[in-house]
Amino acid sequence: MEYYNYIKSLHLIFVITWFAGLFYIPRLFIYHIEASQKSSPEREILSKQLKMMSKRLWYIITWPSAILAIIFATWLLILSPSFLQQGWMHIKLVFVVLLICYHLRTHIIFKQLQRNEIKYTSNYMRIWNEGATLILFAIVFLVILRSTINWIFGVVGILLLGVILMLGIKIYKRIRDKNPEA
Repeated sequence: MEYYNYIKSLHLIFVITWFAGLFYIPRLFIYHIEASQKSSPEREILSKQLKMMSKRLWYIITWPSAILAIIFATWLLILSPSFLQQGWMHIKLVFVVLLICYHLRTHIIFKQLQRNEIKYTSNYMRIWNEGATLILFAIVFLVILRSTINWIFGVVGILLLGVILMLGIKIYKRIRDKNPEA
């Protein structure tokens, strides 16, 4: 098990790059949706550029990072199966499943935008973008605090974080409505 920490390090690196992709791709979606409302030729130029940027981010960084993070996580669990007997790990794995569902749903949105199918508003995508943030907070706190955290406070904390993020989005929308350049 002398290589355990190497595997753990690689897992963490790919989790970080996976989340980097998940944080940035909705931002590109927002720009793509807003570009679709511009006049020609600006709309076509921006759309082409944003599709290319999204495609590169999604297929070169985000998908490979997700796959490698999951592979290294599985390897870690094979090396230390006792983690699977701990309650915090069960809850963490629920959040990991939510993260994978979030990733797959984001992939569907990505494919729609690649076909120029605009089904969501930019404000919706701003809210969607916070899903990864909530999952990240939950997983990090579970891993670091493990059984020392009171689950009631943990759930309340995640809910409060969600409320704060939603308020931030509403405040930013008001600022943008007053000043579109903000």
